[in-house]
Parts: sequence; C-alpha cells; structure tokens
Amino acid sequence: MKRWLTWLVLLMIPIAVSAIDVDEPLADPGQQALYEQLTEEVRCLVCQNQTIGDSTAPLAADLRREVRKLVEAGNDEGEIKTFLTDRYGDFVLYKPRFTASTALLWLAPGLLLLGGGAWLWRIVTRRAQLPVTTEEEDLAELDR
Repeated sequence: MKRWLTWLVLLMIPIAVSAIDVDEPLADPGQQALYEQLTEEVRCLVCQNQTIGDSTAPLAADLRREVRKLVEAGNDEGEIKTFLTDRYGDFVLYKPRFTASTALLWLAPGLLLLGGGAWLWRIVTRRAQLPVTTEEEDLAELDR
C-alpha cells in the first residue's frame, strides 16, 4: 500500500510543477500587480473556463509570456486588452467590452429580468380578476 501511494505522489509531482509560473516577479510592483490582474482577466483559449493564470495549457503559458512582455514594455491595461482582442477576439476576455457584437451579452440579463417581471405581473393581474369563492360555496358544491 505504501509503495502504491509513493508512486502516486511521484506521478503527481510533474502536474504540480507545471502549474507554477517560473518567471521571477517584475521589478516594478505596479507592473507586477497589472500582470497578475491581467492573468486573472484573460481566458485560456484552450480550457475556456480557466484564466491564463490558472491554466497549465501551453497556449496559456504563451499568453502569460506575451502579457508579461507587453507589461514590461510599458503598455497599459487598455493597450494590452486591445492587443489581445484584436488577435483573439472578444472571447479572450472574461469581461468583454461593450460593443455592437457584445451588446446582447451585456443586455440579456436585464432583458430577461424585465420579461420575467412582465410575465409575473400579467399572471398576478389575471388571477386578481378571478372570482373568489367562500368556504360555504365550496361546501355547497361538494354536497351536490
């Protein structure tokens, strides 16, 4: 049993090592903070449900390196996001910009909420117009 557990732990070491960002932190704390923020806002295009900071996919590592180079070059957040969206499309950002192509994405929750409220209001007003029977009328109906 111990031998099996040892082999399992040894086999898991490469997985843990590959998840570590091996680059040293940037010299400027502001740039490091921007880099970390961007790695949490950019989607891994392979995993699609992870950020590039969380993903171990090779493409995510490439994107992390690209973002790091752009941050080191002195680009600001807007320039880096514009670069990424021009290259990979709006899907690369977890919080895409409001444009004509993403309008439905941003407006859909509000539209669904309004539609649901209108539907609920219609049901409530229709039920309010139904006649109300008393308990005596209900008992009389049962006796017939």
